[in-house]
Amino acid sequence: MSGNLMLTLGVIVVTLGILATAVIYASNRGSGSAADKAAMVVRPDSHRLNTAADGKVTLVEFLDFECEACGAAFPGVEKLRKEYDGRITYVIRYFPIQSHSNANNAALAVQAAANQGKLEQMYVKMYETQKQWAEQQASKASVFEGFASELGLDMATFKADVASSETQKRVDSDQQDGVALGVQGTPTFFLNGKKLEGQPTYEGLKAAVDTALAG
Repeated sequence: MSGNLMLTLGVIVVTLGILATAVIYASNRGSGSAADKAAMVVRPDSHRLNTAADGKVTLVEFLDFECEACGAAFPGVEKLRKEYDGRITYVIRYFPIQSHSNANNAALAVQAAANQGKLEQMYVKMYETQKQWAEQQASKASVFEGFASELGLDMATFKADVASSETQKRVDSDQQDGVALGVQGTPTFFLNGKKLEGQPTYEGLKAAVDTALAG
């Protein structure tokens, strides 16, 4: 075998090796990116309203308590949570829309309630009373304090938590994950890490959940 031929074969082998390494690297990088995004959908400290022991199906909602569409979806979501209690994990993530004057205040109030073990009660309270306080420019922080009092929370602790930078960071953390995941409005749902498209009707969510449970 001539020296030139051996050199050519050597170059080909090295080139193929480089290409193979590049393909493997790109594949691993893509997988890592997908894994990173999946981790963003549900964090260890994310709020779970329902938990399934088998962890097979997880439905996540990025929500805004002042959002009219979220309020419209709420009855269907509650029906779904009750119907599939123990069979699915249901997670809520904060995503207050900037144009909603009291969305962030509401999220802070819910988080402050969560700190005292009253997450679900305050979550429900916000949507059941949404028409009374939403879509108004004036701050409704005092209204939310009234909700906290009705729920029997320690008011000094509640007020301190609402004003705490740590509480704001907790809300911001959810929203930052949402932005990174491509959330542009609320409500936005993810089922087992995949974003659901279309209107979040009870029927649509139920069909998606049934498919996931059967898979």
